[in-house]
Amino acid sequence: MKKFINSVDSFLTESLAGFTAIHGDVVKLGDGGAFVRRATPARDKVALISGGGSGHEPLHAGFVGVGMLDAACPGQVFTSPTPDQMAAAASAVGGPKGVLFIVKNYSGDRMNFEMAAELYDGPTATVVTDDDVAVENSTWTTGRRGVAGTVIVEKIVGAAAEQGGSLESLKALGDEVNRRTRSMGVALTSCTVPAAGTPTFTLGEDEMEMGVGIHGEPGRKRVKLASAKAIAEEMMTAILDDLKPTGALGEEAILLVNGFGGTPSLELYLMAEMARAELARRGVKVARGLVGSYVTSLEMAGVSLTVSAVDDRLLSLWDAPVHTAALNWGR
Repeated sequence: MKKFINSVDSFLTESLAGFTAIHGDVVKLGDGGAFVRRATPARDKVALISGGGSGHEPLHAGFVGVGMLDAACPGQVFTSPTPDQMAAAASAVGGPKGVLFIVKNYSGDRMNFEMAAELYDGPTATVVTDDDVAVENSTWTTGRRGVAGTVIVEKIVGAAAEQGGSLESLKALGDEVNRRTRSMGVALTSCTVPAAGTPTFTLGEDEMEMGVGIHGEPGRKRVKLASAKAIAEEMMTAILDDLKPTGALGEEAILLVNGFGGTPSLELYLMAEMARAELARRGVKVARGLVGSYVTSLEMAGVSLTVSAVDDRLLSLWDAPVHTAALNWGR
């Protein structure tokens, strides 16, 4: 295993120290290093809190700031944060308008956020993201996995929260955006969890894992490597075939092309063009696009495609100003 690391035990703590020091104008470390919060509190609005295992950066800490999250709770690599972390974050940033938890659909995350809601002395609601079309169930979840579509939910709901939305309306909005959003990923290599020291799985030089999860969980099938065009076509077919029956898919969409940590921008933008062309062929215009590594799996080489069906209302919220370490526009 080759990684820039001092020890497995200090890995997360030292990384968070660097993150909050470099981005001190946007974020600061919460008490005891249990969470990352906005540098400037905003208690006159509903507070948005998310979190999950580390190794997916910039998700979630990179999306803390004006226009998105108020706090994020990082667990150890691929391990859910604890209820105490989440409750501490809620106490630090929550106000009279309440706290909205945005939770990826993984068993540990859901259980711990539910416990945190019980611990917190104030109004709460929860949005669960489950945008992955690859598999219906896995060893990590009951139901679909929450993956890169979580970024779109956090951005749109974060904008509405900044505009003064109520806890009830933000919960409804988050559920709506989640219903309108579908994702699928493909891996060309595995990742290596530091505590394990060996790759999570092994792929041959001419193989890829279609439908992989963000922790290296198996996907739909292991197949021979194909062209970027063929990969994009298969992924977009799965996404759109799943989205169309909901009635949400219209003429415009947000396209998120997400790298898993080891894929260069040159390849990500190639995949973006292949996905855009496939959407156009099916009568869907990319109204907004985002390309980069936003929901990673350590150093895994691979990509996920996310399509979120939008209307003018949702596009306006997507375009609203945001200032976080990972997203910054409209200021």
